[in-house]
Order: sequence, then structure tokens, then C-alpha cells
Amino acid sequence: MSQAEDQAPAYLQIRDVVKDFGGGAVAVNHVSIDIAKGEIFALLGSSGCGKTTLLRMLAGFETPTSGSIVLNGQDLAGLPPYERPINMMFQSYALFPHLTVWDNIAFGLKRDGMAPDKIAERVEAMLKLVQLGKFGKRKPHQLSGGQQQRVALARSLAKRPQLLLLDEPLGALDKKLREETQIELVNIIEDVGVTCVMVTHDQEEAMTMATRIAVMSEGRVLQVGAPAEIYETPATRFVADFIGNVNLMDGTLAQDEADHCVIDCTDLRHYVGHGITGNLGMPVSVAVRPEKIHLSAEPPGAPGHDGVHNCARGVVKNLSYFGSFTVYHLELESGRILKISQNNTQRHREHELTWGDTAWAHWSRQSQVVLTQ
Repeated sequence: MSQAEDQAPAYLQIRDVVKDFGGGAVAVNHVSIDIAKGEIFALLGSSGCGKTTLLRMLAGFETPTSGSIVLNGQDLAGLPPYERPINMMFQSYALFPHLTVWDNIAFGLKRDGMAPDKIAERVEAMLKLVQLGKFGKRKPHQLSGGQQQRVALARSLAKRPQLLLLDEPLGALDKKLREETQIELVNIIEDVGVTCVMVTHDQEEAMTMATRIAVMSEGRVLQVGAPAEIYETPATRFVADFIGNVNLMDGTLAQDEADHCVIDCTDLRHYVGHGITGNLGMPVSVAVRPEKIHLSAEPPGAPGHDGVHNCARGVVKNLSYFGSFTVYHLELESGRILKISQNNTQRHREHELTWGDTAWAHWSRQSQVVLTQ
């Protein structure tokens, strides 16, 4: 990529956007995001965080109180939804029950006055894309939930929008079908090459489908990054706690060097493999993912042995078997509970830990993230 291309403006620019409904209800609070062409970008957060309001402003269903939205160099301010080069796929799919699959996909093209032969060509191409070529004459109620979802996607893509908006795209599907459809949906979107912004409260859906994620809370964007970056290097306690499972422990900074720091918590001293450039004694939090912690019936050895720097002894208070992995709740002497996830790589293990057993949790000093906010 040349320097000029590298410095090219983002395909979708959301600049300092605010949506104030009055009475202190600020749904979107000074949000700025740059989205590249061809990205699948997820707005992730719990109900009421502002993600759907932001999506509706992109679609033109809501007007920003202030700020700007620019798509491919075009300022969208003042453009009604039907004049925007954008299509939105709703959670309910909003298919016309009295129309066939074919006519549902053709509906928007007919409204635009496209020639009948061009409509037929485009609809057949969309049916092939979503692998529903044999279902064109069926009505929506004759399809499964996953098939209806693909019809809604085909209709959204038929007009070749510059931007595709997905509102909880898989929320109406059961868990197993949702997992199967996630990859299928991503493949279709990538085949078309359309830029996509999706809203979801499902972290697993965002992690699976998106190239980048914006985590939102109370109208603000707390962190933007690739799924691995959001998960492994959360910027705040909220992000760490919202994405996946985590052990969060409050403490104070006892040592801080370029290559390590030490955090004193109530019942643990954390040795961390990086510095944070902080002030000694300042309050911080330590985040450790359950799968980063190892659990054993015997002490792990001296600190530093086999990469171990952090160790805690406790009693197994609970365990949950999930097939491929087991989650243990280890109660430390202080009463703190550590969540530990262990992969079940063998069908039967000798000396398997169970309720009431004394056990040792240990993890390397590269496993923690120190959070200052």
C-alpha cells in the first residue's frame, strides 16, 4: 500500500456524533469512528448503550443532534433514508408474507424502475449467492428461520448498496443455527465486497463475524479494535468484564519497572511481565482470563519454574462440565473466587479434581492485563 493510499480518508467517517433526545437522555455521546471499505464492523454493547440509535442515524431514521456522517465522500446530512446508498436488514427480516422469495428480492428493484430483464438477472444472481436457487417460488412461511435470514440478506444486497446495516442479524435464530449461519453470512458479505456495520449485544457473534469491534456503553465508545485485541488487551474494566469471562482483582501498584510490575491485592501478589508507567501506591485492577490459569492437585514448584510466577491455593467450591472444557471455581483463603477453565483433552484423567479438593492455581506473568480505569 502506498503512502497516499494509507492516508486516504476512511470509507465511512462518523465524526463527533451526538444524539440528544432531551431531558438528559443522551443516547449517543460524541462518537467518532472510521470504517474502511470492505470491513465488517460491529457495534457491541448491552441494551441501551446507544448502538441501535447510532445505526438508525446511519440509515437516516434518526437525525444527529450534532456531528457528521460521511460515506464515500458524501455527507449524509439531510438525505432521507430512501436517497441514501444504504440498505438495512432488520432482526425480524421484515419479509412480505404474501410475496414469493423471488418477488421479495425483486421488490426494491421494481420500486427503482429497473428493467424487467435486469431485475430477473439480479434476482437470480442473489438467489445463487445465498444458495436458495430452488426456493424462489416459495413464500416466507415455507422457509426455515435460516433460509428467511438469507432471503432478507439477498434483498438487502440486491440494490448493491455502498453500506449494509445489520440490526441483530441472527437474533431470531436458535443457538446451533446461529453458529452455523455466522460464517455463512460473513462469506456472502465478503464475496459481494460490501462494507457492513452490524449491531449486536452478542459478544460471540461480534467476535466471530467482525473484522473490528467498537464496544459501547452509555452512549460512548470505550474501545475499538480487532476481536483478539479487544479480548486480550482490554482498555478498561468494563471492556474486560463485558467480553468473555474474566477474573478482576483490585490492588495497588507496588513495583513498576520497564519490563515488569508488581500488584498487591488482598490475598495475592501479582507479578506482571510488563510495566505500566504509573505511580507507586496507585489503585489498579488486574484481569486474568480463566483459560490462562492452570489448575493442579500439587504445588507448581518454585516461582519462575516452567514460566510460573503467580500461584494461589484454594478449595474447589464448584465445577461445571461443558464437554470440551470444565470451569472450576476455586475459593481462596480470603473467600475470593477464581474462575478457571481447563480444556478436556482426555476422556478420562487420573486424580481429577472435584468438589472440596485442595488445589493450586498458577499462571505466567504474561497472562495478566493491568487496568488503570
